[in-house]
Amino acid sequence: MNRSSVSRRQFLGASGAAVVAGLAGCSGGQGQSGATTDTASSADVVKIGVLEDQSGNFALVGAPKHKASMLAIEEINANGGIDGKQIETYATDPQSDNQRYQELTREMINENDVDVLWAGYSSATREAIRPTIDRNEQLYFYTTQYEGGVCDKYTFAVGPTARQQLGIVLPYLREEFGPKIYTIAADYNFGQLSADWVKVLADENDAEVVGEEFIPLSESSFGSVINNIQDADPDFVMSMLVGANHTAFYKQKASAGLDVPIGTSTAMAQGYEHRRLDPPAMANIYAGVNYMEEVPTESNTGDGGFVDRYYEKYPDAPYLNEEAETNYFSTYMYKKAVEQAGTLEQPEVIEALESGIELGTERAPEAPEGETIKLDGATHHVDHHMWVMKADDQHNVEAVKNEQIPEQFLSETVGCNLPENPETTQYTPVDYFEEAE
Repeated sequence: MNRSSVSRRQFLGASGAAVVAGLAGCSGGQGQSGATTDTASSADVVKIGVLEDQSGNFALVGAPKHKASMLAIEEINANGGIDGKQIETYATDPQSDNQRYQELTREMINENDVDVLWAGYSSATREAIRPTIDRNEQLYFYTTQYEGGVCDKYTFAVGPTARQQLGIVLPYLREEFGPKIYTIAADYNFGQLSADWVKVLADENDAEVVGEEFIPLSESSFGSVINNIQDADPDFVMSMLVGANHTAFYKQKASAGLDVPIGTSTAMAQGYEHRRLDPPAMANIYAGVNYMEEVPTESNTGDGGFVDRYYEKYPDAPYLNEEAETNYFSTYMYKKAVEQAGTLEQPEVIEALESGIELGTERAPEAPEGETIKLDGATHHVDHHMWVMKADDQHNVEAVKNEQIPEQFLSETVGCNLPENPETTQYTPVDYFEEAE
């Protein structure tokens, strides 16, 4: 399928809400609670809660997550369900509001009695609901790429971490262009921790951070930032900019003639700027990702692959983003764990997940043919297949590097081992690396 372009009408109709990127169906109808009504008996169903933003500031990135969950659930139900049980879905829109997320999380647990919950785009949302998750010992999948470090018995943070994303793109740029790095990042938790990881990875790859700037989320004028980059003359820039306002950087750097290579963990894969912005705004951008719609695996872009199935179900969708694939494969991870456990009881399902669920390319289209991705049971993170995806001056995207990168910070540095020590902590690089201070 050729999805190289999307009409403005289709895009505006599908997104509707403000553009925000990177802060760092079942068959049958839905009732007012969001639950599907096509199942015969609650004793014979699997109750899945899906709280993803379909409106509000995060709709652009949250709507594909919701859609991919519904695609996976529809496929599973059509093929016999989970251990012979059909999935009953509770899928209310949190409207990009963290207070509403907290209310809906309590409703999912206390009123709907869900067996498992998918919820949230931003790290702020995750941290807003995690106390409720932990207090109720609720099995929870968080699927956004994020800063990393969450070691939590009940949370499965299955999106790629900053160390995985930056760990694929920074070494590539160091080898291709040189050792001098200039970092620009959003001025909040995600951007600051990601910038710490740039310093750690620079040290590991014999590189040097020659400049670092943190940009408020409200900022949309980047003249001084561009001047500072030009004055520093780095070999490449690492960008962890996020949100609607920060998108302006890419347009302004092109207008200013700034053609230095730019590595990123946020652009293109989530908010698909290479589709939304006019060329050459995203020229010379290198994204470190586990998934983009353009990832060239047969199970992704081949006939009848993930991309085809998604657009067959959602023909007006503007893009199939990174987090959508993570929602999709994690639903299949849950199915596999339930069937391994032989029960819906959450402690037993968590134990099955902690045994190390593995998926091949059919259910995890980020993985090339013959390869797999695996859930690391000790940390509840995924050893992802990571890609460096480059945009040219016409915004065509190609893969220039790929390899499997395991979760390393929690497993190797922190020593997180949740089956043995069921904690609920988030660790940061500054606690373990002098370079991050």
